[in-house]
Amino acid sequence: MAPYIPRVAAIHDLSGFGRNSLSVVIPILSTMGSQVVPLPTAVLSTHTGGFEGYAFEDLTGFMEKAILHWNQLDIRFHCIYSGFLGSPAQVELVQDFITYQQKNDPLVVIDPVLADNGKLYATMDMDMVTGMRQLIGHAGIITPNLTEAALLLGEEYRPDLGEEALKSWLQRLADMGPETVVITSAPLDSRGKVTSVVAFNRKSRHFWRVPCVYIPANYPGTGDVFTSVLTGSLLQGDSLPVALDRSVQFVTQAIRASYGFDYPRRNGILLERVLSSLNGPVLLGSYEWLDEREE
Repeated sequence: MAPYIPRVAAIHDLSGFGRNSLSVVIPILSTMGSQVVPLPTAVLSTHTGGFEGYAFEDLTGFMEKAILHWNQLDIRFHCIYSGFLGSPAQVELVQDFITYQQKNDPLVVIDPVLADNGKLYATMDMDMVTGMRQLIGHAGIITPNLTEAALLLGEEYRPDLGEEALKSWLQRLADMGPETVVITSAPLDSRGKVTSVVAFNRKSRHFWRVPCVYIPANYPGTGDVFTSVLTGSLLQGDSLPVALDRSVQFVTQAIRASYGFDYPRRNGILLERVLSSLNGPVLLGSYEWLDEREE
């Protein structure tokens, strides 16, 4: 009998320099015991956060051929994990691929990469926002940041969103299709200066929050790292709050390991220094249950 190793179709861009997208997705999921089958949506010389003049090659045509070949081979994927998509045409390809794989009941994780800090990324427009609204309807889990959550809901970006408003956003996003909604970079309190990760599961009706330790540094690719650890943790059999906790702890550890070194932050976190910790014991204690207390 063959050993069970989850097979993940990782649909992300591939940046040559900088630690994000497939450059972090593959090592993280592999370390956590999954077989990663990459499907690059684009190839870049560097990531787009802080670098100018980067080379960019759209791979929509290749994606179509690769998906067709996989379907012909009838490859089973236990998870479909989608990140950066470059066009509405790519959104449609991913939707069709998810539909074909439904017979295998995969875990579908969609990180709707669109924007941050209240602004669309340079390669995104409102057509992509519309496409992402359709795509998340096919997801089991989505992991937007606060800006992306606002765009998906057609709301104004509010970095000081209160707890009750956050709960409303989580529920409304879940009503769009996904069973579990995770919002990153959510305010911890009304001041909006310290962030957290909040989550809602439509089936259990539970809300969760994991506070994020404040470190005065910003590294590109941490969102990809977070969702990759979350995905790997769930595929290992962890519960949602445990997976959230592990993901926040790992990102925090990676930032702390990187912060003391003098190098350009646009290069990303020093993933290589902390990757092996994903094989260590699971240490918990920071997640909070946001449901109203029962009397």
